[in-house]
Amino acid sequence: MDTTKNPRLDFFRALIGRDMRSSISPLGRWLNVTLRQVDEGLLVADLIVREDMTNPAGLLHGGAACALLDDLIGAMVFTLNREQLYVSVNMNVDFLHAARLNDAVTITAEAVRAGRNIVHCEGRIMAEDGKIIAKCSTNLVQTNTKLPF
Repeated sequence: MDTTKNPRLDFFRALIGRDMRSSISPLGRWLNVTLRQVDEGLLVADLIVREDMTNPAGLLHGGAACALLDDLIGAMVFTLNREQLYVSVNMNVDFLHAARLNDAVTITAEAVRAGRNIVHCEGRIMAEDGKIIAKCSTNLVQTNTKLPF
């Protein structure tokens, strides 16, 4: 796709290196990742695990991990420059290692297959040492809601 005709891709590229405190997603504002890489069908972001994302053991909470994956994947679908809103219809998550309070992690969201009505995606949360903290596969379906931007 000609990226000069993809204003949503340009929008996300302008956010590289900035935190997401001004995200259009209220959950995204709370997660507050920092975008590192933006391509059509791919977003990569960094995050330091905060106390409000941990369980009583001081580990990244599974719900927070799911939220990170789901929110970044949802944002990534915008890079496909679709006119309709897409929403998650399922998500399968595997938790493979622990991330602790103050650990730096990288979240990757990638479109595996972008069909007309369903976009199949994969996401990963990685530790600095390369261990996979969590990985997911998910499908997003096109809604009847036209995007206002």
